[in-house]
Amino acid sequence: MTVKATSRNSGNRQPMTDTKLLMLIAIGIFVVMYGAAMLFIGKRFLNTQEIFNLLNNNAYLIILGCSLTIVMIGGGIDISVGGVVCLSAMSCAKFLQTSGMEGVPGVIVSLLLALGIGLLFGLEQGFLVSYLGIQPFIVTLAGMFLSRGVTTMISSENVPIKHEAFLEMKKTALQIPSVGKLELGAIIALLILLLMYLLLRHHRLGRSIYALGGNQQSALMLGINVKRSRFLSYVISGVLSGLAGYIFIMHASSGKTSIGLRSEMDAIASAIIGGTLLTGGVGNVFGAFFGVMILSTIQEIMAASKVQESYWQEIASGSMLALFILMQSVVLSRRGKKMSLPAWIKFKKE
Repeated sequence: MTVKATSRNSGNRQPMTDTKLLMLIAIGIFVVMYGAAMLFIGKRFLNTQEIFNLLNNNAYLIILGCSLTIVMIGGGIDISVGGVVCLSAMSCAKFLQTSGMEGVPGVIVSLLLALGIGLLFGLEQGFLVSYLGIQPFIVTLAGMFLSRGVTTMISSENVPIKHEAFLEMKKTALQIPSVGKLELGAIIALLILLLMYLLLRHHRLGRSIYALGGNQQSALMLGINVKRSRFLSYVISGVLSGLAGYIFIMHASSGKTSIGLRSEMDAIASAIIGGTLLTGGVGNVFGAFFGVMILSTIQEIMAASKVQESYWQEIASGSMLALFILMQSVVLSRRGKKMSLPAWIKFKKE
């Protein structure tokens, strides 16, 4: 990784960063795909509520996409997120069913429970990866098995939520006349998306994560606390995973052991499709958002086309992922340069 000195006052136009270029490719693919669906499939995709449905049904996955993007930009990986989603969702559902704590206090405590579970996993995994130097794949694989096992201990059956205050909160939605309805969970997911963008773009921690993923030695030379930055990226991932579990039950109104199955793979795929590199240093949470939209649009196209066999959806999603990985390789190689930090990443001496 090379750090180029740039001047904001320079009249020369700065080249587009790898992050922005790959994200724009993902946006273009989504627009073309959705436009084709509107032309060739028809009514279902011409309804603006369909876009809102994509957001409502995949709100928790949007949050997971942000989680994986942050970790992957830092050069790590977290495959425990699906298990943490499942554990936090089931724990909250069981709490709301059995605690006897009614009203708003019950809702608040259940939310804190979800965030606490995510925080616990983030702290543990972040410490093992950052300060003990254990490979993140091994650590988060263990976290995935642990969270799934504990979930089954809590309950092996579906847990319907009948908590009145929770169900009232679930009904909260933004109704736009003649456009559609956006659920509270989707609104929260979009706010988290914006918050994580601001964190990566304007906060020192975000810039440190980019630098860490680009080249750890260069990050050390810049005076970045590498261990702390990596640790905090896993903490953020854990908290977001816990929140994603809560958002899931806000949409489904029940907890079950199948929650989050394969969601870690979907989140990784969304991040990659959105332009995040597995090698680190390149990525954008808005790209991950469009990655989620692309994968969910594929599902909707299959459903609208009355394709019953589930393996076609797997084939389409896998082909799309392979296409984006190939596209990333071609784009970066044709640019004929080493990956560099974006011009807006600047560090001041402390």
